[in-house]
Amino acid sequence: MKRVLQFVRTAGRSHGSSSTSSTSPSRPKGGSQGLPESWNPKLMVDQPEADDYIHNPHSFSRGHIFTARGLANLGCMFILGLCLLGLFIGYPVTQYYTSPHQKLIGNLGPGGINATGQVPQIVGNWGLIDRETPSNVLTLPSYMDGSDWQLVFSDEFNTDGRSFYPGDDPYWEAANLQYWETGNLNWYDPSAITTRNGSLEITLSKQPSHGLDYQGGMLATWNKFCFTGAIVQASVSLPGMNNVSGLWPSIWTLGNLGRVGYGATLEGMWPYSYDTCDVGAVADQILDGKPPAANEQGPYKNASISQLPGQRLSRCTCPGEEHPGPKHEDGTFVGRSAPEIDLFEAQVDGTTGCVSQSAQWAPFNNAYQFQNNSNGMTIDDPSITTQNTYIGGPLQQASSYVTETNQICYQENEDCFSTYGIEYKPGYEADNAYITWVSDGKKAWTLMAAGVGADPTTNISARPISQEPMYLVANLGLSSSFSFLDFENLVFPAVMRVDWIRVYQPPDALNIGCDPAAYPTMDYIKANQIAYTNPNLTSWQSSISGYNKTFPKNSLSDSC
Repeated sequence: MKRVLQFVRTAGRSHGSSSTSSTSPSRPKGGSQGLPESWNPKLMVDQPEADDYIHNPHSFSRGHIFTARGLANLGCMFILGLCLLGLFIGYPVTQYYTSPHQKLIGNLGPGGINATGQVPQIVGNWGLIDRETPSNVLTLPSYMDGSDWQLVFSDEFNTDGRSFYPGDDPYWEAANLQYWETGNLNWYDPSAITTRNGSLEITLSKQPSHGLDYQGGMLATWNKFCFTGAIVQASVSLPGMNNVSGLWPSIWTLGNLGRVGYGATLEGMWPYSYDTCDVGAVADQILDGKPPAANEQGPYKNASISQLPGQRLSRCTCPGEEHPGPKHEDGTFVGRSAPEIDLFEAQVDGTTGCVSQSAQWAPFNNAYQFQNNSNGMTIDDPSITTQNTYIGGPLQQASSYVTETNQICYQENEDCFSTYGIEYKPGYEADNAYITWVSDGKKAWTLMAAGVGADPTTNISARPISQEPMYLVANLGLSSSFSFLDFENLVFPAVMRVDWIRVYQPPDALNIGCDPAAYPTMDYIKANQIAYTNPNLTSWQSSISGYNKTFPKNSLSDSC
């Protein structure tokens, strides 16, 4: 029992007891053992402690709900809330009401989106008109009648380091293919195109690429930016030297139903511009062996004047066949195609730099000779402009004149730019249609619609100045099919620089978009997406390397 009591006391508790008595605990010596309440200290929660200034319960009775610190905290939270509201609500609303907005122009959709829906309205300098375009060039006098045309598209290329890989730019896309159609010795690669020092640069270099010895660049606005009737101008420094032949720099336009470099889409489409159902729309321009001129009078012996497969989407297309439309009042389809008009293709004639400025046609005149009389064309300065010796072949007819360039605006000469361009009005002679070419900022020559009128010798009707939505192409390549290749004197890398590209239209004839109601393209392209996205398909009809799809039935050569 004594051991039990001793243990309990040692533990500082009073629960130990004997069977005969109980004892209250006494304070242990030294004050380090026992229960605190037995010491009788003032250690209550409602009493302040002298050695702990924080523990003072009476301070709450003197406090207030509003303190300087609390008000400061609330103030900071309020200011932070205002900042967040301003950032996510105020700023966007202010920007919307204070920023200029793209408007409905011609066949442009709401918000500046083109008719195909492929041009996004995104934050940044991506409007149809470049924000850095000088205000004094927002209009331009017509080269034909002096009336003011308004700017509808511009790219000043002032932002360095731009990329033109697919998806990187809302308007331009660089090709990634071999341009086999003209036998190019180079591969077209997106890496060959960028912007530097305020200019677009397309570089042709001597470097292996996809099994070829050279690499060049090709840029296009296909199915992204198109126009119908326009002044198109580009400020260009030509590559290489003005007296060394071999380079093939060019800026040109093509109808949206043909995608440049995608051979299947071009078969039966390029270079037609035709809306009549007659012999001009059929293969070889011959029907039942007639006319004799198309069969016998071409410059190529033992061959017809034309070796084209016929206009794929002609006015002769049978009802119910695939055709992008629309239709004439008589129920026949509008003849559709992919015409070509070149701003320039630069070449060297002897020791003089020149530009070939052309339009390509089908069907063909007798002996490929368009009406180059005063009713059909004019030359502004015969001392520097002459007719091109090449007028056509079995696959194309060319209305082409060659003009001497500004001889110093070349890569290896001086750092200057020269302006090249076209002004064209779509339609026929009755529409006063025409194409005017510009070299070094001045008119070079003009083709009137009468120049490509009907030709009774080959039994073809008039060909309209392109009425199709056209897109832009700029490229620099190398091919012996265009000019003599002076490898001994050519210098690589060769660079074509473009300071700007601008497009103007008459205020009363604004027509921008790749899918205009009068000449739609979107549904047809979607229905044949494989042909328009696979550059390895070289033919529309071939089952070996082509799209393996037949031409629509033709009322002249097939049974509807």
